[in-house]
Amino acid sequence: MANFVKTFVQICNYLQDPELVARFQHFCGVEGTFPDAPNAPDSGVSEPDRPGLRKRVQQGAQSSDAGVGNGAAGDGPTPQVNGMLGNDTTGPDGSSAAADSETTIAKPLRRNSLTGDTGQEFLIHNKFLFYLFTFGTELGNEMFFIIFFPFVLWNIDALVSRRLIVVWAWNLFVGQSTKDMIRWSRPASPPVVKVEVFYNSEYSMPSTHAMTGTALPFCLFMLTYGRWQYPFLLGFCVALSWSVLVCVSRVYMGMHSVLEVITGFLYTLLILAFFQPNLGKIDNYYMMGSYAPLMIVVSHVGFGLVAFSLDSWSTSRGDTAQALGTGAGAALASHVNYLLGLQLDPPLSSLPLTLPSLSVSLVLRSMLRFFIGVAVLLVTRMIMKAVTIPFLCRLFGLPMDDVRRARQQMKVELPYRYIVYSVVGFSCVCFVPLLFKILGLA
Repeated sequence: MANFVKTFVQICNYLQDPELVARFQHFCGVEGTFPDAPNAPDSGVSEPDRPGLRKRVQQGAQSSDAGVGNGAAGDGPTPQVNGMLGNDTTGPDGSSAAADSETTIAKPLRRNSLTGDTGQEFLIHNKFLFYLFTFGTELGNEMFFIIFFPFVLWNIDALVSRRLIVVWAWNLFVGQSTKDMIRWSRPASPPVVKVEVFYNSEYSMPSTHAMTGTALPFCLFMLTYGRWQYPFLLGFCVALSWSVLVCVSRVYMGMHSVLEVITGFLYTLLILAFFQPNLGKIDNYYMMGSYAPLMIVVSHVGFGLVAFSLDSWSTSRGDTAQALGTGAGAALASHVNYLLGLQLDPPLSSLPLTLPSLSVSLVLRSMLRFFIGVAVLLVTRMIMKAVTIPFLCRLFGLPMDDVRRARQQMKVELPYRYIVYSVVGFSCVCFVPLLFKILGLA
């Protein structure tokens, strides 16, 4: 038994080693442009008095023109335009690297969510893998959810979309809360190249991208197989490919160790094992329960308060409230739909469902529903953001000239996220389908 534990610990240490991440990145054609003397605060080394913990980078502690998490020297202002920058492969010391048509200088696409830093340039020697894994990591980001859930709801199967939202919200809550309890740092850089820096100031164990990238496809497979007609092997292969792409992309981006990604994958399988026999009961209660609205609000807000009490402000805490707010809004909307007789699910006698034959009119109608609906959701989100933050700042007597700092306070961030995204979730499930009926697009 002692030998087994020792071997297990050795395997975990190996899988957690940032050198393993760096070797994988090098294999995939990612090359860092590290200076000779990396900055100590951004090296990713844990606090000496708290092994395994990352010192939370506070807003304003670093200049926004210093690199984050990848050894940037901070010699001057960082260009604001991120992404692919071109084929000039001049190194950080002014020397020219070996240039070829397949090598491109790039920067992280988005700023660090906590500090606003833009990250450091790196070299891409394999553009195909760069774009593939960039797509993979976007499958775990907000914009994908805004597209994916509504499309399934409005064009394919409302029941499946509702239940996916339930799993997504609670899966993300469990993952983010676990991060804030374990408090492991991101992989150290160098040696790891930070292809992404948006989440670099958050904790990393387990990978919540890996969790959502596993929960969504496998839950989709779980909900649709038997309900819709398609081969088992096809559905399983699509779910597995989707999950693997998201998981591997997080290692490629330098955001997670192999151990954190594997843990996120296995953690989600346990969560799905809990939801599999209970998801139908939860969805039915949300729709038909007499006290469902009260239970929805109390449970989603209550767990949000728990998540906000675990650690200092970070994007992960905001993402948790955002997911729970969306889940609460969608659940309340499903209850309203049931009471009003809107968007009824097909009877069991009609199962299994079959995909309709593709036609020009079907595709046009689906795309029209999708674009009109998403436009409504984006406008709703924009208006709610513009109204909610100033209102909360006035309510609590906070200055409105620094929105970033105001949102780092629980009394602003928690109600802001819940109000905005509960309205978005409610609009997606109730208001937009009603609009489609008015427009003759249902």
